[in-house]
Amino acid sequence: MAGRSHGRKQAAGEAPEASATLAKARDISRKIEKAIEEDPGQFRVLTGDRPTGHLHVGHYFGSLHNRVRLQNAGVETWLVIADYQVITDRDGVGPIGERVRSLVADYLAVGIDPARATIFTHSAVPALNQLMLPFLSLVTESELHRNPTVKAELEAAGNRAMSGLMLTYPVHQAADILFCKANLVPVGKDQLPHIEQTRVVADRFNSRYGKVFPRPHGLLSEADMILGLDGDKMSKSRNNTIELRMDADETAKRIKKAVTDSERFIAFDPENRPEVSNLLTLAGLAQGRSPREIAEKIGDAGAGRLKAVVTESLNDFLAPIRARRAEVEADPGYVEKVLHEGNERANAMADATLDEVRKAMKMVY
Repeated sequence: MAGRSHGRKQAAGEAPEASATLAKARDISRKIEKAIEEDPGQFRVLTGDRPTGHLHVGHYFGSLHNRVRLQNAGVETWLVIADYQVITDRDGVGPIGERVRSLVADYLAVGIDPARATIFTHSAVPALNQLMLPFLSLVTESELHRNPTVKAELEAAGNRAMSGLMLTYPVHQAADILFCKANLVPVGKDQLPHIEQTRVVADRFNSRYGKVFPRPHGLLSEADMILGLDGDKMSKSRNNTIELRMDADETAKRIKKAVTDSERFIAFDPENRPEVSNLLTLAGLAQGRSPREIAEKIGDAGAGRLKAVVTESLNDFLAPIRARRAEVEADPGYVEKVLHEGNERANAMADATLDEVRKAMKMVY
């Protein structure tokens, strides 16, 4: 998620300590990027998604392309399909099997290589989830309540009680990261507290029982914040996205309904014209050009021309991804094979880590 860089004026309303934390995270991320160039083999990445819907262009530009970049740079990559986390804030799992397979198809379509990356699901790796038991003993209830994601969920819940799984969500994420001893987690600035919670878990375990876990770092994403076509946050649940799996016609229909404003002259002004600027950002990302440059070219041609440019840009950009996805979908056995082999690798890693944890805790009898 994009933010102001170190050295610029502090954002309005941002606490000084938050600004300092973000500046430090950016500095660490720059050093990590240089270290990756020198020796990618020293890093192991853990990242992933909840299978609550289909992946969209916000996911691609926000994280998927970066995962492929890190994989291609030689960084060992682990991708968790967090199916257990679907029920943190929902009463059921929905069509979860179809959504899990859709995630795998999207990963393969954008360039994730199962020979270099491990794709697995929470529910298929018992030892990963068992790590939550000792990890929960290392954190306090008040610490969990202070986590920004937990606080936001509590505020949004209204009269509905928070589930125990939602409250312990940060610890489950720590288990995701530490089960494979990942030391690098690509994140947006809003997710930095989760990395800090994981570091706390690792530090406390190592202090109490002996060194087992690395201290992971967040690799801060500088991706532009992409809004939905309605001008709100791009979200699978709001139906305001361009999904990677959509065809060119469906993409055109979605963009045609996108919110703009009443001004005919097209300009890139994120503060005063967020909807228009968001469409320009999408076109810029797809074309690899500055959104301001695209705006200048459109000029006074109006919102109709802007939407046509965005449609053409995205459809051209997504065409090879969609072609690859069609190939993957035509061979469902391949998707099953990728997931089965990834789950096997994840289980082997989790079993080994859990054995090490039990030995450190003197619980091998």
